[in-house]
Amino acid sequence: MTGSTEQTDVVDALGDALAAAVRRTGAQSGGVYLLDQAEGVLGLVSLCGAPVDAFAPWWRTTYAAHGPAQDAIRGERLVWVSSLEELARCYPRAAANIPYQLAFAVVPFRDVRHCRGALLLMWAPGRSPRLSRRERGHIAYSVRRLARVLNTAPGPPVIPDRPRFVHLHHTQPGPQSPHAAAGLVERLPLGTLALDVGGRVAYVNTAAGALLGRPPAHLLGSRPGDALPWLDTIAYMDAYRTALTSREPVALTVLRPPDQWLDLRFHTDDSGTSILITPDRSSRPAGTPPPASTVGMPESRIHLLMTMAAALTETIGVQDVVDLVAEQILPAFGAHGMIMYTADGARMHIIGHRGYDPAVVELIDGLPVDTELTPAGRVLATGTSSFFASRAELTRVYPRAPQISDKEAWAFLPLLSSGRPLGGLLLAYNHPRLFTAAERSILTPLAGLVAQALDRARLYDAKHGLAHALQQTLLPQALPSVTGLEVAARYLPAGHGMNIGGDFYDLIRLTDTTAAAVIGDVQGHDMTAAALMGQVRMAVHSHATAGASPDQVLVRTDRDLADLNAGRFASCLYAHLDLAEHRLTLASAGHPPPLLRRPHDRARVVDVRPGPPLGIEVVAPAYPLTTLTLEPGAVLALYTDGLVESPGTDMARTTAGLARRLGAAGDLPLHQLLDRLLAHARRRRDRHTDDIALLLLQPTPLAQARAGPGTVSRPDA
Repeated sequence: MTGSTEQTDVVDALGDALAAAVRRTGAQSGGVYLLDQAEGVLGLVSLCGAPVDAFAPWWRTTYAAHGPAQDAIRGERLVWVSSLEELARCYPRAAANIPYQLAFAVVPFRDVRHCRGALLLMWAPGRSPRLSRRERGHIAYSVRRLARVLNTAPGPPVIPDRPRFVHLHHTQPGPQSPHAAAGLVERLPLGTLALDVGGRVAYVNTAAGALLGRPPAHLLGSRPGDALPWLDTIAYMDAYRTALTSREPVALTVLRPPDQWLDLRFHTDDSGTSILITPDRSSRPAGTPPPASTVGMPESRIHLLMTMAAALTETIGVQDVVDLVAEQILPAFGAHGMIMYTADGARMHIIGHRGYDPAVVELIDGLPVDTELTPAGRVLATGTSSFFASRAELTRVYPRAPQISDKEAWAFLPLLSSGRPLGGLLLAYNHPRLFTAAERSILTPLAGLVAQALDRARLYDAKHGLAHALQQTLLPQALPSVTGLEVAARYLPAGHGMNIGGDFYDLIRLTDTTAAAVIGDVQGHDMTAAALMGQVRMAVHSHATAGASPDQVLVRTDRDLADLNAGRFASCLYAHLDLAEHRLTLASAGHPPPLLRRPHDRARVVDVRPGPPLGIEVVAPAYPLTTLTLEPGAVLALYTDGLVESPGTDMARTTAGLARRLGAAGDLPLHQLLDRLLAHARRRRDRHTDDIALLLLQPTPLAQARAGPGTVSRPDA
């Protein structure tokens, strides 16, 4: 019991120090976080000036995460964030979870030995973007007071399951009669609900009780979400938090079951929150929800941010980001036009647009960043968003800008990643539009998430360009002409990722009547795999042209791979073709078996006994030889496992299916036969994660000499 009392005393003392800090600094609200090293979390112990339930998403936060409080404690320094724009710039993920207009400081405090937690102080928007010397002095004093509480405590305080709410002890009301005020409110035809700073109902008039369906006496002293379960929603709490932080009016339309829609309007100041309640008078059938414009952005702002954040993580290239913004963000905000641009040196470069005439886009593309024609450049320079509700409003600042297009309202959003300006996002509307605090507070962090995705996408595109160039140089530019042999090949990169891998193929002319066909797959889908693939291909080529037999080609290449100490293995199928004797000799290093279709016969999977893959360090590896007849008109298909592998499907079954497609294709030219065999793979490209290489060979009578090189097709550059 004594321990519990001591814990309560410590938490009370921390709360008193917190309330004093809020009063001294002129902050709107504040909180005390303690660090639990064992669990790796920061827990909120006390909260002042804001309802505890409104702060519920941030009662506990992971210490290992990247955020203002974590940085303050780890670096033992004050972290100051002056606006939502700065939060989105420095901590985009935190801004996605806290899309509210406010300024805040996080200051660590310590006991004798360790940093133990942090003091959080929050101010309403519109204050100075810098902390004054006096404010810093008050903060330093408050932190020392918190540290003294911990230093004199008999033991480390336990983080409570629910933070303690601390009153600010506001001054008493003025001389106006409370009875007169209550009478005035009772006579009003609209519902009025007053919440104290702790979020509990302090006053409710008769009209509000009737609209909410509860007697006033049942509402007093309760939290609205507790007394009215249908009001315990993300939309209501988000609207309430927006009013608390922005100090601007916030509107929300809610459904009181079964079919009564109510309009709520929040007004907040330091003494609490007033909510005006009226029936929604929209002319529509009973029970039909109001349009999105009536419901307002608070309806699902957090949900929308989380949805967009998840969608942005799935984007790969720059075009993916542009398409996502156009297809999801534009309709979500009711915008009619979009321009996304990057800062290319001292000029703007447009990377995507929707809803704009190409002539307008051409006019803006390439403008200097410091142009005075449009706010687009200034947004980059300042890192802050600009909103213009009408043409007249934009004309006052940029007289020539409205003449560029027929749009009527604009939101200019900076795209900043890790503090660096990447570009900007312009959302435009065909009609004048007032941007509410709720809309501005979601658009700003959303732009930060778009910027992060764009930064990753630009890096991916750059790497992809390099990878593609490397792959192009490692694969044959053209297959050699071999008398008596038709050949065609194709390479398809994986459906996702770097579009580069270790699949390779080759055709090697040995003598006038012999040749070698090779196909293989180096482990991995990265630059290292591609580079190693080139080395394996060259090793096979050199041993083959030196006259080695098929099994010895693989043995020597395995030794070369071991000497490289690459730490990766490779599968390989080597086929020696004697066109004069119509003989085929095969050796396999763990590679899928080839397919063979004889003239006027069905195709079958060739029974090849494979040896071990190359590079797995087997002592004296052996690669058994398989010899077959390969008469003119037969088709030999060599392929990599990407063509026959499918999650959850037996590979022997899919290989047999490929053989059936080869047998049913008839006597098509080889390039058309390639298309037929790859058609199934193309249908599953959305879930295909492996490269595909396919090499087709068809002997012809030696009298039919080839006129040119074999057919090779690879992805376009």
